[in-house]
Amino acid sequence: MKLKIVTWNINSIRLREDHVCSLLAKYKPDIICLQELKAPTESVPISRLEELGYKYRVIRGQKSYNGVAIISRIPLSDADYCDYCLKGDARHVSARLSNGVEIQNFYIPAGGDIPNREENKKFAHKLDFLNEMKINFIKKRLSKTILVGDLNIAPLEHDVWSHSQLLKVVSHTPIEIEALQKVAEAGNFIDITRKNIPDGLLYSWWSYRSPNWSMSNRGRRLDHIWATSDIAMKAHSSFILKEARSWERPSDHVPVFAEFNL
Repeated sequence: MKLKIVTWNINSIRLREDHVCSLLAKYKPDIICLQELKAPTESVPISRLEELGYKYRVIRGQKSYNGVAIISRIPLSDADYCDYCLKGDARHVSARLSNGVEIQNFYIPAGGDIPNREENKKFAHKLDFLNEMKINFIKKRLSKTILVGDLNIAPLEHDVWSHSQLLKVVSHTPIEIEALQKVAEAGNFIDITRKNIPDGLLYSWWSYRSPNWSMSNRGRRLDHIWATSDIAMKAHSSFILKEARSWERPSDHVPVFAEFNL
């Protein structure tokens, strides 16, 4: 079985429904995982997705903030979610395919601007969220799992435009990177994107604050596709659709793709 999956922080599904539909029509992934829907579940537009053949879905929306979804043209079952940090935030959802592969979709908190737990409650929330993920994965002893999402951390030196300048900037601080590594180790996960594209600068996010994002190219790789080692041992390929950042009224994130031979 070949499985093509894409993850995308869409930054409002209602504003960018056209972009999602265009991507599905052109690239025809089997599954699209979305983050930051910014809409309650009942307000997420689905009719055009169904017309394109994406009839199966697990949506956990939230008004104005957060929101995650797994939208598929192949059947899904065992829909579930975890309320990390017990805040009621729609930041996680999961589902299972008929071959037993589980899809986990995450939107990890951004963490605010100050990389200090005591001074910044948002940063403390991010670290607590990551720690709960680690504990959860240790308990579950995951296998046959693909984890995707906006993890809001760029872990490697070439995942940011300047490693030295961003070491004290939230998303690339050593404490966040270490916490993310512990999550990966606990779940027995391999970074599929970097396994397939090991060399060179690689980004999936460019700030809206940059007047000319393409020329400055000050990006970060915040969006990830991981797989447990049993899946990672099989054939797979990856690419990042950088051109989506140039679309009209774009998200500040771009789609990240992976294709697996399961």
